[in-house]
Formats: sequence, C-alpha cells, structure tokens
Amino acid sequence: MHLARLALYLISPKSVQMRPGILISILAVALCANLQGAVTLPMRTVFRGQDRFEQLVARAKAENWKTLPIGERTAVVGQAMVGTPYRSFTLEIDNRVESPSVNFMGLDCWTFFETALAFARMLDEPETNWTPVQLLRYIETDRYRDAECTGEYLSRLHYLEDWLYDNNRRGLVADLTRSLGGVSVPHSAREMTNGWRHYRYLVHNRGLLRPLAEMEAQVSARPLYEISKRRVAAIESRLRSGDIIGIVSRDGRNTPFRATSHVGLALRASDGTLHFMHASAPHNSGRVVIDTRLSNYLSRYSADTGILVARPLR
Repeated sequence: MHLARLALYLISPKSVQMRPGILISILAVALCANLQGAVTLPMRTVFRGQDRFEQLVARAKAENWKTLPIGERTAVVGQAMVGTPYRSFTLEIDNRVESPSVNFMGLDCWTFFETALAFARMLDEPETNWTPVQLLRYIETDRYRDAECTGEYLSRLHYLEDWLYDNNRRGLVADLTRSLGGVSVPHSAREMTNGWRHYRYLVHNRGLLRPLAEMEAQVSARPLYEISKRRVAAIESRLRSGDIIGIVSRDGRNTPFRATSHVGLALRASDGTLHFMHASAPHNSGRVVIDTRLSNYLSRYSADTGILVARPLR
C-alpha cells in the first residue's frame, strides 16, 4: 500500500485503537517527511531528550544565539551541553535501519560535535522551525554522504576524514588543515572492519563487511593531512571557537599509518586560551568537558600525533 494512503488508513478512529504501535511508526515517518532520506524508525528511537532540547531552545531565544557567527554559535551550543554523560555508540540505534538521530541524554565525541553544529545551523531558520524534526534534517545534512540518508548503513560518513572530505566538498565546512601547515601522513581507515563486532549493524548484517572494506579503501586512498602536535601551540592563535578539531593518532604501535581517533570543538576562553571541548570517554571524565589548552591536551597522549581542522560555514 502507498505510504500516504496507509497513513490515512491508520489514523482513522478504528485503526488507532487497533494498531497503536504501527501508528507511532507511521507518524514518525510523517513528521520526518521533510528529511531527504526515509525515516522508518519511531520518533522515540531517533530523538531522545526532548526536555533538554526544549531547554536549549529556550536559552537560544533568551540569549539570542542566532545573531552569533556560525562557529561561535556552535561553541555556545557545545558549552550548553557540558556535563552531558558520555555514551558509546550513540549512532548505532537499530540492527537494520540507518536513520538520522539525536540523543541529548548521552553523547559520544562524534554526536557531541555534530549535534552542536546541527543545532547551530537550525537557528538560521525562523523560530517556529526550531523543532526536533528540523534538527534531524540538519543532522542528516552533515552526517550523510551528499546530505542524504538512504536508510542504508553505508550512506553515513563513518570516518571523520571522509566526513571532512564530503562536507568540505559541499561547502558546509572549510578544511583548514593544509593552510595551517598540515602535511600528508601515511593513512589507513580500517577500524570498522577490524572491530566489526563492536557495531550492532555489522553484527546483524555481515554482508556489509565487503562493501565497508571497499569504502575504507577509498577513504584510505585519499591523502590525510595533519598538523603535527609539535606545531599546534604555534597555530592556536589562528583557530576560532567552534572550529572542529579532529585528533589524528598512530594506527597501532608498530606501524607508520595514521587514523582519526577523536573529535571535539575549539573554545576560546576569555583570557585568550584555546581549549579543547569534547565528550570525554568513561575512563577519563565520562562526560562533555571543557578540557585543557588544546596543545597541552595533545601532549597528554603519546599515540596522538596531530590534528585536522574544519571551520563551519553557513
């Protein structure tokens, strides 16, 4: 049956009584109809933390966040989420269906920076459009290749360097890494095929491993540029609040290859110090934090070799 006709059938009084579970799913599809890709999961699955979202919207209105430049706006949203608990694999929300999603109750490093950025983008809309559905639309725009979630797992940009390549190509961010002195380093994107047992989609869809490996090969074939951590202190003055900071690390102890391993946002303090704001893993802070100076943060971990930098664009 055609979706629109099915929806009309299900919202009749009789069918509401008989099929409440199906109705919730169909209404989620209808609510998200303005997304590019089909959303076939219930709204309660793809959007969590309504109260927290409403608090952020209220602050955005009261403090007039929409007047800020997009980078500063992203940083302000990030600051408002400081203290949110860290939650691993917040992108893995179903065994079969890929969908844009937001969870204000728990964030990992990726969902922290992208939720802050998507919320900041949403504020360019009229205030009547500051809604969960609109936020999901902006999540889709940044998170998925060519801004479209097809419902397939591989439509998502899984690697930060692939996300940067695609978003830079579409004019959503500016890749500043090379202009800040970044140099090409040996590159390998293979974390997901090596650790597929940690990803619920891959555990339940083993047939994805071959096309996933092909995607990883394409990503690995592109140059990866990094600003060596020895040079970061010298370029901190050129960074701005809201710049997206990707951490590049050694891909294993006895290999020359590099891989992106973490991500967060730059935050310029009132004293001029550039801090690293990020969702810190459970073995560290276990929540979103405003960490130390960026260059000091990099010196904390011997495996970290440098950074890449993306600046949000309107």
